[in-house]
Amino acid sequence: MEYRTFPKTPIRVSAISFGCWTVGDDWWGHIPDTEALDLLRYAFDRGITFFDNSNTYGRGRAERLLGEALAAIPRNQYVIAAKFGYDIDVAHARAGQRERPHNWNPSYIRASLEGSLRRLRTDYVELYLLHNPRMDAIRNDAIFETLEALKAEGKIWAYGVALGPRIGWRDETIEAITTRDVAVAQIIYNLLEQEPGREIFPIAAAHDVGVMVRVPTSSGMLEGIYTRETVFPASDHRSHRERKWLIEGLEKAERVAYLQQRYGDTPTQSALRFILSTPIVTSITPNFTSKAQIDEAVAAADGRVFTTGEMQELSDLYDRNFDVSPVEDMRKLVATAGRDG
Repeated sequence: MEYRTFPKTPIRVSAISFGCWTVGDDWWGHIPDTEALDLLRYAFDRGITFFDNSNTYGRGRAERLLGEALAAIPRNQYVIAAKFGYDIDVAHARAGQRERPHNWNPSYIRASLEGSLRRLRTDYVELYLLHNPRMDAIRNDAIFETLEALKAEGKIWAYGVALGPRIGWRDETIEAITTRDVAVAQIIYNLLEQEPGREIFPIAAAHDVGVMVRVPTSSGMLEGIYTRETVFPASDHRSHRERKWLIEGLEKAERVAYLQQRYGDTPTQSALRFILSTPIVTSITPNFTSKAQIDEAVAAADGRVFTTGEMQELSDLYDRNFDVSPVEDMRKLVATAGRDG
């Protein structure tokens, strides 16, 4: 396993992190507590020391499970990124991908952190991230004054932003990086969705802000598991996508398969290696539901990265829409995506 350090912090983490969303919610299929605990412990045993969590994942279930799974492990041997901002105390019937309401009140931020610490069985978290903030939150001084106070109290080491829920949020990411003392920005980035990441990376590097990447396989598109006949169950978040996402995505994935042979990678490993080839990326957060997926991801973090020439090839392919047509310009989708999320 390769390990990387967030700039301007002492926080060193595994290049592959565990996204606890999969064990908290049922969006990837229900994982019983016993299996979830086993999966989390297995990840640690395989060298994954970084766990990405949120109080909204199962309304605290993911945090409770992580706290239980790692209870016997010395606290200085793993790192937690916790997220806050959604109001988990209000009744909310989640239809499709509709979000919970946010609550950025300083008192609620403190209460949220105390709840997370209790469930996680710890008295601090290394990273505390605003969960899918809009521009008004990023420009809210009271939020960041509260975070600075929590740092001074030792309850958090650093803070940052996790942007979403969909791809996009270019302006919000750049605003946070350039106007706030954030240590990390979490964004969506992968071979098929290279914007706005390509624009954000040099800005993050210039401000010593580490980047966490989620959705590294484009919601499974780059894992080599889909066919044109694939049908997602109604409970799966991918069922909300248009059919053309599947058809066009499969064609694009075929255009980048040649790199798998060069490095002896599986489709998933090639997708992860592409992201790890960008130095400012500190850690990738795949979605794990099995030990085999953990093994596959860990094997990709072996220190080998794509050459400058190969990265340019992939950038050029993206600019040509992977020679797949007719399709909508992905950059137009990025410009509007997330605004209705």
